[in-house]
Amino acid sequence: MKKLVAWLLTATMALSLAACGGSGSAASTSSDAAEETEETAAEEEAAPAEDAKEETAEGQTVKAGFIFLHDENSTYDLNFMNAAKEACESMGVEYIIKTNIPEGQECYDAALELADEGCNFIFADSFGHEDFMIQAAKEIPEVQFAHATGTKAHTEGLDNYHNAFADIFQGRYLAGVAAGMKLNEMIEKGEITAEEAKIGYVGAFTYAEVISGYTSFFLGARSICPTATMEVTFTGSWYDETAEKEGANKLISNGCKLISQHADSMGAPTACETAGVPNVSYNGSTESVAPNTFIVSSRIDWTPYLTHCLECVRDGAAIETDWTGTLATGSVKLTDVNANVAAEGTQEKIDEIKAQIEDGSLQVFDTSTFTVEGATLDSFMADVDTDPAYEKDTEVIKDGAFHESEFRSAPYFDLQIDGITLLDTAF
Repeated sequence: MKKLVAWLLTATMALSLAACGGSGSAASTSSDAAEETEETAAEEEAAPAEDAKEETAEGQTVKAGFIFLHDENSTYDLNFMNAAKEACESMGVEYIIKTNIPEGQECYDAALELADEGCNFIFADSFGHEDFMIQAAKEIPEVQFAHATGTKAHTEGLDNYHNAFADIFQGRYLAGVAAGMKLNEMIEKGEITAEEAKIGYVGAFTYAEVISGYTSFFLGARSICPTATMEVTFTGSWYDETAEKEGANKLISNGCKLISQHADSMGAPTACETAGVPNVSYNGSTESVAPNTFIVSSRIDWTPYLTHCLECVRDGAAIETDWTGTLATGSVKLTDVNANVAAEGTQEKIDEIKAQIEDGSLQVFDTSTFTVEGATLDSFMADVDTDPAYEKDTEVIKDGAFHESEFRSAPYFDLQIDGITLLDTAF
């Protein structure tokens, strides 16, 4: 029945629906999905039914469905896949994984298919999936839907639709500390001058999530290396290995001495390895392709959140509308430091700064540590409620710091601070 309803809705709404945010998927995008053949259709992976053990209070089997933008070749999606498998397998929950699902109507269709297959918890991992997850949640109120990086759960008012993110800006800051340590080492060795301590950053889009990430990374680096500056280039895609490699090479040719990224392929780390330029990656270690240049990576561990959601479904408990993971919940993590590349004392310095973040004595977005157009901010209204007219509605600076991800889980830091130069902003 749900599939019939889905077909009818698709036929009547196809012209009016649009993805919330773009993606240059390695497999397909919402703009070219109509040309997909059976050979390029989304992959599906299912856990054996005999592994299922958990039941809801009503005696129904807990079954989870996952919708991923790309596949295991994307560091971003692989990070989610690993968490989904760990959470489900540790609880004995049956699960189905759908990969290469574009940020379009395909997400809605995939959600209905998962519901038809008995999933009572459905999760999607990409920003542009949100509108289609909300559409499915409204149609199937008996199923719990959760979505990473989304912004609308706290304004939609649905009991079965939820957003989640984590304070990854804290992990980015710590990764920036490692970058600053490396820059200082290069200065001390006479490899570069203090004025040449320029970082390059390969970003996907000019979304607040990306801005928050590269800004916190830069602030971490500059807390250690005060002369550090940064250039940012954008690819216009979450996953485009060629564009990410080209972006890194452009930054290296511009004189950047260390590269980081908010993009999902091995393109930038590979370029760094070829050029012999240190690299700080994201969503997991890239040491396998860059053993001589990889330093460290920050990532969100989604296992605690997914485990929590599955427990709520099992127990009939409410899932939070907005959930934000922290260092304390085990949701913000760094990989092991690559001691062959990192500066001496890097791990010790990370541990020291991490303790300060955890006890509250250090705020990542301390307004005394940055300026915007030469001025220190004492007030800033953010568009927390994501009004289509972009009407800023919430004061987010208090006690001398910008309070990121406090008023909703998804980032809303979208300030351009001094010391960071954007090379292009078309995306």
